[in-house]
Amino acid sequence: MALALCLGASTIAQKKNWEIIAKDIVPGKYAAVTVANGITGFVSSPHPFQWQRVIMNGVYDVYERDRVSHLLETLNPLGLQVKVDGELITRNDQVKDYQQVLHLKEGALTTSFTVGDKAIISYTIYSLRHLPYVSLLDIQVKALQKIKLEFRTAISMPGILNNRQQAKYELKPPHHSAIKMTSTTALSPTGAVQLAASSSFMAEGKAIPELQFGNNDQYTEFMQTLDAGKDLSVALLGAMISSRQNTDPLNQSQRMLAFAQLEGKQRLLDKHKAAWEKLWESDIELTGDDAMQLDIRQMIYHLYSFAREGSAYSIPPMGLSNLWYSGHIFWDSEIWMFPALLLLQPEMARSMLEYRFERLEAARKNAQVNGYKGAMFPWESAESGFEETPVYALSGPFEHHITADIGIAAWNFYCVTRDLTWLEEKGYPLLKETADFWLSRVEKNGDHYDINNVVAADEWAENVDNNAFTNAAAKANLRYAAEAARLLKKKPDQLWLEVAGKIKIESFPDGVVKEHSRYNGEKIKQADVNLLSYPLKEITDNRLSLLNLEYYYPRVGDGPAMSHSVFSVIYSRIGDPEKALTAFKEGLHPNALPPFGVIAETRGGTNPYFATGAGGLLQAFLNGFGGLDITRNGIVQLPTRLPRQWQSLRLKGIGIEKKEYLIINK
Repeated sequence: MALALCLGASTIAQKKNWEIIAKDIVPGKYAAVTVANGITGFVSSPHPFQWQRVIMNGVYDVYERDRVSHLLETLNPLGLQVKVDGELITRNDQVKDYQQVLHLKEGALTTSFTVGDKAIISYTIYSLRHLPYVSLLDIQVKALQKIKLEFRTAISMPGILNNRQQAKYELKPPHHSAIKMTSTTALSPTGAVQLAASSSFMAEGKAIPELQFGNNDQYTEFMQTLDAGKDLSVALLGAMISSRQNTDPLNQSQRMLAFAQLEGKQRLLDKHKAAWEKLWESDIELTGDDAMQLDIRQMIYHLYSFAREGSAYSIPPMGLSNLWYSGHIFWDSEIWMFPALLLLQPEMARSMLEYRFERLEAARKNAQVNGYKGAMFPWESAESGFEETPVYALSGPFEHHITADIGIAAWNFYCVTRDLTWLEEKGYPLLKETADFWLSRVEKNGDHYDINNVVAADEWAENVDNNAFTNAAAKANLRYAAEAARLLKKKPDQLWLEVAGKIKIESFPDGVVKEHSRYNGEKIKQADVNLLSYPLKEITDNRLSLLNLEYYYPRVGDGPAMSHSVFSVIYSRIGDPEKALTAFKEGLHPNALPPFGVIAETRGGTNPYFATGAGGLLQAFLNGFGGLDITRNGIVQLPTRLPRQWQSLRLKGIGIEKKEYLIINK
């Protein structure tokens, strides 16, 4: 029933809980998946040999709207045109049995179809996990009758880029056949960034005839005749990089391509699959609900695809799937995606915090500009670390809880890793500067402190006083800074704990926490007060957690998918797994779109993949049903129970010690 609610049983199937098979693909009702390695992302298309877009993490420029930086759609090094008997393959009447399979375990997507009664074609795309700027398209053709095949590379460029330059290059290693490359460079809209892409066919044995450069050196091409029953295997390699990562992107793209060519296809694929196998040592295994298992694995797959260890990149709300929200970095990173990755892949979480640490100086300057001390992180961050929120959105000047969110993430990273060196060098500077911001941000009011004039976590509440989440997050930030100082044998600012103990959180007469000073029961956009129970642990009394939950749950509209994940965690922690499962499904099924079940931001939304929602829903499994809790003493497991229809839940490869936690339904 859950699968039918999500998609309709005819559009999705599973194979050993590791493959999502999309059939009956309708181009107008197609929500894409992304094949990515944390740096380079290819967004799938319902049309053969096409991609909706290609995105590189961390590459921004100002263009078109809002006068702020936007993540760039970039060059596509895997552009390809294929003809059978002179006819270009498109989604026409000749193409039948069109199907796509997302291979979660291997980080790959296979598209297959038949071309009339002439040939069966399939191709699999890999954004190579071990080579962050290299991708591979593995193509297989089986002739059903004698056919003539024509293959042509075609590096494509989105309309926002300028100054396209194309070139050819032929490398002639003495021990290898000649490598013919085509390359394209272009400039970002302002000219601040140069992008480069190179591509080449990879011959296997003598399967490919002599490659030829095409008109004006814009492409390489070859032709091949296949008799009935014969097969052709060919690969297309692509390399793409920008001046943000390398000062000489054109030459570097060609160097990377030469390296991949001389590695050979099998070594490339073996290393790629080994890297994904290593990632999947950290997994969530559910027995008793195969459809749910597949949903959970897809969420993990996408977060792993959008993040990269050692990169100093964070994750936008839509990951590398589209350009919504300009690809900026919000609280979505620290509060929603970071906690799940911290438990499953601590090194990915480290990279997300490295992104913030590298922009600490910009945050200090931002605080000064706004009349505060310490560091004030922007609500929307891109490359510079300065505020990138469009002027029309009041969240830019006023949604200040983001600063506390970053401090909290830094403390939690230490708690999980116990890395005192990191805490000394990077964690404590983040905690100290964010705590100092709150000392300058609070206003003394008699025997307590107020935080006035903010945009709440519930963003429909603008310019309000004493927002519950903002105030509670500030308190946590101040306390964690003091605790970190003590661990490092530093003297904490005595005001940190004094102010933390007196920041006001208001309540109604019946004890329900007020979302803000003038809140009076209206509908809200997303969870706010309930975050005080989890993840902030400002509220530890189950009775009060339930009181707040029953009050605010019905007041959340069709807002972002992550709200219901918080409700699910809280229901789990107060001992009601059945309601926890209901809340989880409310955050997943109405937002899942065909043909793969990818998550949109809201019910009826069309902007998948919503990585923020995936991060929240994974927390429902890890921190809710799984009972994991991050404490000053590391990861502990709270008492927990599973919904009655599940058999067991196994959390594998958790934390830096890669521990395993098993919950069995009795």
